[in-house]
Amino acid sequence: MKKIFFGILVLTLLFSITSCESGDELSSDSIFDTTPVVRDSLEQWLLKNYTYPYNIDFKYKMEDIESDMDYNLVPADSAKAAKLAVIIKHLWLESYDEVAGVTFTKTYVPRIIYLVGSAAYNSNGTIVLGTAEGGLKITLYLVNNLTQSWIEDPEILNYYYFKTMHHEFGHILNQKKSYDVSFKLISEASYVSDDWYLYSDEEAYQRGFVSPYAQSEPNEDFVENLSIYVTYSKAQWQAILDAAGDTGKAIILQKFAIVKTYMKESWNIDLDELRDVVQRRQSEIGNLDLETLK
Repeated sequence: MKKIFFGILVLTLLFSITSCESGDELSSDSIFDTTPVVRDSLEQWLLKNYTYPYNIDFKYKMEDIESDMDYNLVPADSAKAAKLAVIIKHLWLESYDEVAGVTFTKTYVPRIIYLVGSAAYNSNGTIVLGTAEGGLKITLYLVNNLTQSWIEDPEILNYYYFKTMHHEFGHILNQKKSYDVSFKLISEASYVSDDWYLYSDEEAYQRGFVSPYAQSEPNEDFVENLSIYVTYSKAQWQAILDAAGDTGKAIILQKFAIVKTYMKESWNIDLDELRDVVQRRQSEIGNLDLETLK
């Protein structure tokens, strides 16, 4: 068997040498598509405002490889995607630029922002508002619901888009630097996993959570504290504490103290300052030109 194998090996080598000496010339044509990319006005604007300054690939056209195949999804309307792109830059990216510095934003923002036109519906009747994947990508849903009345209502914008953006970015930061494990112990016996949607807002507050979804597990609890504090006004945050009662309020404040310390010590971000910047920028949305990309 060894001799037969050796013989085959020699014949293979001889054939290879003969093939190399056959005189065939390599083709000068590239195996890659070298056709210049044609970009429309929105794609050129995204290149200028997202890709070049932040290294973000802002995707609004449906791609199966980027989409969650467990859901029936609809592509984002390009006109509404353009408006949301302008608002995200002003209200989210530039808020972190202002508070933490451009270098922080460039370093830690996700490399892909992917927009989907419809909601992602779960079997229990809930919907997915956004996801973060591996610290590299954020997906936002319900883009086709972006009407003028939504644009003019900060609470709706926050609920469907920007609380989600801060929530998912919180996950990304947590993946880079872990938070104090003592946070997980405060409400350790109170998490309800996938049954979070069975609770009302007020029931969640009284149990020491800032939202029903915060009850699902500690990591979601942490970023819900972060995202809600930043996107809610002082009066809205106080309303949560008041509705929580003495017991719930004490638990919420204990957990939030850890969130606030984490953001300051790990990222040098003062959440009070970030909230003030976000609130100010929210009030400026009406001044943005959402019809003409510049």
